[in-house]
Amino acid sequence: MIHHRKIFLLLSAASLINACGGGETQVQENPIPPPNNSPVQNYTGPAAATEDTQDFKINVWDNIATAEKCGACHIQNQQSPTFARNDDINEAYRITNSLIDKASPRDSLLITKVAGGHNCWLSSVEACTDLMSTWVANWLDTEETSTQIVLEPPAPRAVGANKNFPEEPSLFAENLHPLLQSNCSECHSSTAAIPISPYIGSADISEAYRAAIPKLNLDSPANSRLVVRVAEEFHNCWTDCAQDGESLIAAIQGMANSIPDTELDSGLVASHVSSMLEGTLASGGGRFEANIIAKWEFKTGTGNTAFDTSGVSPAINLTLSGGYDWVGGFGIQLTNGKAQGTTSSSKKLHDLITATGEYAIEAWIAPANVTQEGPARIVTYSGGDERRNFMLGQTLYNYNAALRHTNTDGNGEPFLSTDDADQDLQAALQHVVVNYSAASGRQIFVNGEFSGDEDDVSGGLLNDWDDSFAFALGSEVSGRYPFAGTIRMVAIHNRTLSAEQIESNFDAGIGQKFYVMFGISEIINAEQSYIVFEVSQFDSFSYLFAEPSVISLNENTSLDGIPLMGMRIGINGREEKTGQVFATLNKNIDTASSTLNSFGAIPISRQGTIIPVQKGPELDEFFLSFDTLGDIQSTRAEPTPPVLASPQDLPAQAELGVRHFAEINASMAALSQVDPQQEDVLATYTQLKQQLPSVTGLSSFLASNQMAITQLAIKYCDALVEDNLLRTAYFPNMNFAYDANGGFNETSKQAIISPLLTNMIGGDVVGQPNSSELTAEISALIDKLSACSFTNSCDANTTPTVVKASCAAVLGSAAVTLQ
Repeated sequence: MIHHRKIFLLLSAASLINACGGGETQVQENPIPPPNNSPVQNYTGPAAATEDTQDFKINVWDNIATAEKCGACHIQNQQSPTFARNDDINEAYRITNSLIDKASPRDSLLITKVAGGHNCWLSSVEACTDLMSTWVANWLDTEETSTQIVLEPPAPRAVGANKNFPEEPSLFAENLHPLLQSNCSECHSSTAAIPISPYIGSADISEAYRAAIPKLNLDSPANSRLVVRVAEEFHNCWTDCAQDGESLIAAIQGMANSIPDTELDSGLVASHVSSMLEGTLASGGGRFEANIIAKWEFKTGTGNTAFDTSGVSPAINLTLSGGYDWVGGFGIQLTNGKAQGTTSSSKKLHDLITATGEYAIEAWIAPANVTQEGPARIVTYSGGDERRNFMLGQTLYNYNAALRHTNTDGNGEPFLSTDDADQDLQAALQHVVVNYSAASGRQIFVNGEFSGDEDDVSGGLLNDWDDSFAFALGSEVSGRYPFAGTIRMVAIHNRTLSAEQIESNFDAGIGQKFYVMFGISEIINAEQSYIVFEVSQFDSFSYLFAEPSVISLNENTSLDGIPLMGMRIGINGREEKTGQVFATLNKNIDTASSTLNSFGAIPISRQGTIIPVQKGPELDEFFLSFDTLGDIQSTRAEPTPPVLASPQDLPAQAELGVRHFAEINASMAALSQVDPQQEDVLATYTQLKQQLPSVTGLSSFLASNQMAITQLAIKYCDALVEDNLLRTAYFPNMNFAYDANGGFNETSKQAIISPLLTNMIGGDVVGQPNSSELTAEISALIDKLSACSFTNSCDANTTPTVVKASCAAVLGSAAVTLQ
């Protein structure tokens, strides 16, 4: 049963920066938390009287009884309650039971006390809370599920006037930005030596404005996070903290005074107002985690450490470096950055996985694009670019799984990859699982479903795993092969997950989700009636509203026969302009024909939509408006038609384009029949990729682009001709031992030219060059290259060289690169 829980606003960012700002300020980065190597005090008291007491000792007491946690105070003859006492485990067990809520473990006093900031032994209260919750759950052997949800509605509030941030940053630039840029730009700027978000001091006014909005309260400037950070938490005060806080309040107030209040249109039929954090917490249930040995949920939101909250020691806490940013709603966004653990803490993966001989990598990720190669390292446990125990990576639309065992090499090759045609990897939020057991080999699951790709390599033993490797997310441990995208959660299991368990974990979703209730009792004249949305913070910039339903908490109230048409989501006193997928809704509420959801509500729609963040989760207030609800209809003012812009004569656009880098590489591989993963070819492509065209417009095509295309074509043709099997199949009538000193006759020329035209140009293709003209050009090139004389005799390499040059001339020509 999930109960409404108090949401603690964990303002732990104060531990992130000792000082940050202008002048002579020195940046102090977060220290890496010390490893948990303090031994539990030797226990010499009576043995555990019951099996449950022993489970308590192993899962809870052994973890909390150390001096840096609870063992320094909550012991006999010191601070009560003495749940960490070391003289009698049975007495510690009895006392701890009084602090535990078995029906809802996360509401246990032992956990809520830590969640309130009491004696957190790490730099993140969220991480301490999750660890304590994990230890208690492991003891109780319970998995929190969402089989029954108890909704607790917010206090009824009508939609009131709000101040909303204007789209243009001119008021911010006039009032607040000069103060922030003068005193915060040394750290809080994307161009700082050590950039620390939010980038409120950026010289880019738009970037600074977007970063500052969630930290400002226009209705109560003194409660703005920026003000609290300086005036009450004494962060980077540039003169006197109280005085600096007043300066910020005055600047924010000056900005707010110029922003008019937004009044709700009186003609709209609107629900009561509610915020996301007033909802009933819905996430966390339904996951299978019995065999998790490492887990990162990225809840901290600040600093440079991603905490392992699996509860299995030693914790592999990952240090973030390079290009990274925290994502609202839990996660990290990587742009040429990585998160890496130490080799000593990573060793637990070696020890716990080799003990079972199987594992599962589970991740929620959102790749930034489908052009990444390498493969780009999403998850890796490795010792270098070509030495690893396992890896989950990306190559274009494919997921790759590498694993070292007795039937693969030290780099985990050959890889298992999803099929090209399926395009399983997309630039969207996806749940990915890689299973491995000796019996089944490697398997890849995407969004709860098996990809269908079979492992061609028989399963083997993990005896050759190296325990000196390091675990990393986002790139190779060397920093090469970076992954660009967002990582929301990663978990390592030392058993495989069944198909049913994978589907269950996918269905459980990711991030905090709330059931947010919007009162409609006064509209439909039915007591305790609500529209309920599942709401989560999708990322730093948006909320996800999904699966609305209608319910009455009064069991005697009937909701049958109520028409509902045109539902829209409003935020801070006005209807949002975008994301209104429910505006076309036309439904008649009917209990008899509906299957009630898990908390007894009547579903309205299975759809979801994205609503932009404005002031942040603590301040944004939402409401619903309806074209028709029950017997009442909205009267909307007719929108003012937009003024049509005068048509303009634009420059003529080219009818042709040029293939970009990935398309050129794929085309050359297909036309030459050379594997693009061939070592020399791949190395050349990797080196030239940034010099190849990045866009398809002809206007941006440069001479350097053509030079790179030529070099790549030469490398493909060299690989083709140097491979005896490939060249024999490609040029079946060509004698590569031909003596070029006498020149090439027509027969030998055609043995070169005909295969090139057939395989690379094709016949009767509209828009392709004329075959006879191409034949003449290549023939002239062959004559020029084989102009041998007494002073310049042709050697045995001349013929293969002529074939390579002829091949490159065609493969690197506009016939291939234009589209």
